[in-house]
Amino acid sequence: MANDSIRDPLCLDNQICFSLYSATNAMVRAYRPLLEKLDLTYSQYLAMMVLWQSDGISVKDMGEQLHLDSGTLTPLLKRLETKGLVIRGRSEHDERVRVLNITAAARVLKLEAEKVPEQMKCQIKISDAKLMQLKSLCDEVYGNFTE
Repeated sequence: MANDSIRDPLCLDNQICFSLYSATNAMVRAYRPLLEKLDLTYSQYLAMMVLWQSDGISVKDMGEQLHLDSGTLTPLLKRLETKGLVIRGRSEHDERVRVLNITAAARVLKLEAEKVPEQMKCQIKISDAKLMQLKSLCDEVYGNFTE
């Protein structure tokens, strides 16, 4: 009977997608209490990481980095703007292009957010080498789906 489950294409234990799904859900749940202290959702945290790295980025470029369409990104950015973390404006070079700038409050928030990756790493309890390997494999899988 155990050998049958190895060959069964519909056996849940054989599904890579389920392992990725379960790991992703567990990771997002682990982030939640850390991000609540920052008053950010996980999606907002990802957007802020892009902004802290690329202040003045266009909405289009941010969407590409986060793999999000404008219909998903726009409400997220509006909430960050309401929180006083982002200023949505127009490009000086092309009025059609929306650009995003961080506020002084966002710069202060960054100092607190810098602690989050290490706190998460302590919870994951996997070596740096294995984490980098996992990231690389996930990036490869994503890339294969988007070619």
